[in-house]
Amino acid sequence: MRAALSTATAIVAEDEATLRQQLVEQLGQLWPELDVIAEASDGIQALRLLDDHRPDVLFLDINMPGATGMEVARQANGRARVVFVTAYDEHAVAAFEQGAIDYVLKPISAARLFTTVSRLKERLGTPPARLDAVLDRVAPPAGSRSYLRWINASVGQNLRLITVDEIVYFQADNKYTRVVTGDGAALIRKSLKELVEELDPQLFWQIHRSTLVNARNIAGVTRDFRGRMLVKLKNSDDTLLVSDTYTHLFRQM
Repeated sequence: MRAALSTATAIVAEDEATLRQQLVEQLGQLWPELDVIAEASDGIQALRLLDDHRPDVLFLDINMPGATGMEVARQANGRARVVFVTAYDEHAVAAFEQGAIDYVLKPISAARLFTTVSRLKERLGTPPARLDAVLDRVAPPAGSRSYLRWINASVGQNLRLITVDEIVYFQADNKYTRVVTGDGAALIRKSLKELVEELDPQLFWQIHRSTLVNARNIAGVTRDFRGRMLVKLKNSDDTLLVSDTYTHLFRQM
C-alpha cells in the first residue's frame, strides 16, 4: 500500500550540493508533510537509496556521475513517482509534459516547484505510472553507445548493487555467473555472452569462454607447468586460465 499524503517520502538526488540543499529547503516550505528521507550526490548512491528506502517520490538530476537520472528512473519504473531536475531542454520538457514524469527546471523556480508538488499530491493515491514510453522519447540518440555501469547480484538471500569498477572478474557457473569483487562473490542470472555485449571491451577482457576479467585488476601473466597462460590478479591469490584464443591480448606484457 502506498503511503498516505501526510507521510509521503522522497529522495533527492543532485550532484550540486548547493542546488540539492535549495531543493530540499523549498520542498520543506511548499510541502511540509513530505519526509525527505535521504539525499544522494550521484546516481549509484541514488540507486542504493531507492532499494533501501522505497520512496514515494524521486527527485533526480538528469546528469549525475555514476549513473544518470535516466538510468535511475528506469530502475524506479513503476516503483516511485519521478521528478527530473534539469536544465532547459525543449525536446525533453515536451516529453515530460505528457504527465508520467514531472520536471523542475534549473535554476529552481518556487512557482514551478509548487505546480509539481500539487501534481504529486493528486497522484500519490494511485500506483506510479510506467515510464517506458517517456524515457524512450528522451533517451540519448541511437549510435551513442553506453555500457553497463552496475549490476544487481544475489548474495545469499539479499540483493546487492555492485558497480562495474568493483568487479575483479566474472566466471560462468552453470545457470549463473559468479561476480567476484575484492570482498567476496555474488551470483547473477545474466550470461557471460550478454555481459560481453553490455560491458566496455576496453575495461573487461574475455580471456576464456567462461571468464571475463577487469583489465585494471590484472597484475601480470605467468605459465603453469603445462605451459598454459594464467592471469595473476592484484590483491588476490586467484589465478585465471587464458585459453589459446585470447593469448594475443597479452603479447605486450
